[in-house]
Amino acid sequence: MKVRNIVAALVVSLCASSAAAQQFQISHSAATGNPKDTASLKFAELVKERTDGRITVDVGTSSQFGDDAESVTNIRLGTIAFSANAQGATSGAVPEIGLLGLPFLFQSLEQAEAVMDGPVGEKIAAAAEKQGIYILAWWNNGIRETSNSIKPIVAPGDLAGMKIRTPPDPITIDIFEALGASPTPMAFSELYIALQQKVVDGQENPLINIYSSKLYEVQPFISRTNHKFESVPFLASKIVFASLSPADQDIIRKAAVEAGQLNRQMVRQQSEELYGKLQEAGVTFNDVDPAPFVAATQPVYEKWRAQYPELVDELVSAAKQAAAK
Repeated sequence: MKVRNIVAALVVSLCASSAAAQQFQISHSAATGNPKDTASLKFAELVKERTDGRITVDVGTSSQFGDDAESVTNIRLGTIAFSANAQGATSGAVPEIGLLGLPFLFQSLEQAEAVMDGPVGEKIAAAAEKQGIYILAWWNNGIRETSNSIKPIVAPGDLAGMKIRTPPDPITIDIFEALGASPTPMAFSELYIALQQKVVDGQENPLINIYSSKLYEVQPFISRTNHKFESVPFLASKIVFASLSPADQDIIRKAAVEAGQLNRQMVRQQSEELYGKLQEAGVTFNDVDPAPFVAATQPVYEKWRAQYPELVDELVSAAKQAAAK
């Protein structure tokens, strides 16, 4: 009888232990070694360590758990817990986040980070929460450049008629329409083949993405347009997050911020290093005079200010204040 009781107690204990263990997924579209991937792995490591293994997180590199747009939908449905997502894809559910990509708004990563970490970032996060999404931290993906397989882009007129892949992000599409290109929205996971097969002539991305996904193999020209900043909103499903204890929520939130610090550090470092590495790989770089590009894209501000007058003005003001510090 005693043996039977001991066995029963062990079964109950094992069942309770099993019930307490939770396994989640985090999705992203970047390649192995990209700062977004490295920081996602760091997030998973921190969560496992700080919950004593009760919560584990599988990292889906290179869209293994769905591309960015699919992941935003899955986050809202609660079928995936986390995503180191893209500004463009997230703007499909939270249009306000796309405003961070207004043309030539930020001149440095530090300036952009200061704005995201301030009241404007909080206001955008509040808008996301209404859509079933928590933004637990603001990571970043760098300042975006323009590459193509035809010629250097020196002036806006050089983009005339050129098919440029963009993310499914209305503001990026607006920017390249204003510059005279033919923007072609497409998932990042499809980009390399589309460039290789000349479905599109070029694309725009930070050097980090161009390098880690080897886009330079099929894009010999990179023009340093620096036309927009790209945040990486670290998303959590409101449904999943609400199911966790307050203590575990705190652990996860702090892990997202800490992993984001690693992401930011890597983005700064690699943004400097990759210029030389890409030149060694055969890429031809050219700088551009930003003035004509800035002038050509002013209608983008007019369009989005009409929809979000207060937020656009607050964002522009915050960017100026951050630049002055």
